[in-house]
Amino acid sequence: MTSETLETFGRVGIWSGALHASRTDDAGRQALAEAVAELEELNYGTLWIGGSPSPEDAAALVAATRTITVATGILSIWDHSAEEVAARIAAIDASARGRFVLGLGVSHGPMVPQYSKPYSAMVAYLDALDAATPPLQSGRRVLAALGPKMLKLATDRALGAHPYLVTADHTAESRKALGPDALLAPELSVVLDTDLGRARTTARNMLSLYLRLPNYTDNLLRLGFSESDFDGGGSVRLLDALFALGDVDRVRARTQEYLDAGADHVALQVLTAEEGGSGLPRAEWRELAAAFTDQP
Repeated sequence: MTSETLETFGRVGIWSGALHASRTDDAGRQALAEAVAELEELNYGTLWIGGSPSPEDAAALVAATRTITVATGILSIWDHSAEEVAARIAAIDASARGRFVLGLGVSHGPMVPQYSKPYSAMVAYLDALDAATPPLQSGRRVLAALGPKMLKLATDRALGAHPYLVTADHTAESRKALGPDALLAPELSVVLDTDLGRARTTARNMLSLYLRLPNYTDNLLRLGFSESDFDGGGSVRLLDALFALGDVDRVRARTQEYLDAGADHVALQVLTAEEGGSGLPRAEWRELAAAFTDQP
């Protein structure tokens, strides 16, 4: 990754499915604007809008911030046409000044009725972005790549990859597949709870949804896990590989594992027992920011 790209993304960012201005009322939008402004002040590098966001969600976060990079993590290619997205991003760029990055993904068969030939669909979508007026250049987009074909596409047709629900071993394999120059920005889910049994319960509550989606389970099987690791919301072995559970020192150590494996940037998703990943855990975001203040 170039020094310019590192400056754009930073080493650590925040990933949250709650960063959707389009899914809340006026009071909720105000609370969201205040939260993301604080995340910027806390010196996180990137805000990743999780949970199939829209261009409007990105526009709201750009408007509420001044310098932090805003990225979709991940916009589904089935929800918005490439032409619509390119036009909307051109409008966002007027105020974003190059700090918006489009994260694209093919979503999952159980969630998308029209799901078919995901790799070919992504290629066609990227072709349409290239042909749009104005086009969205490859250096302004990343792909939610898990397997070898999509990782290769992320190298050839995008700035790089933003894999979700992956291990440090997957990060090492992805770096080899991407080569040295492409961006690699995996998501890492975090539970700040020193009661390990309770932390694992929180993690399983989140993971149980994803273990019903073949794209994720197939990837985990490729990494050497077995079907038995998916029972009961996830084995201890699986949880320990996918999550950072414990205090801030443990989170920092787990984040470093991903950076050492080849990640350029790690997007931290904070889960809480009360809200899972659906709220704005501002106290936890502050606590984590303090742990990464000297992160190079």
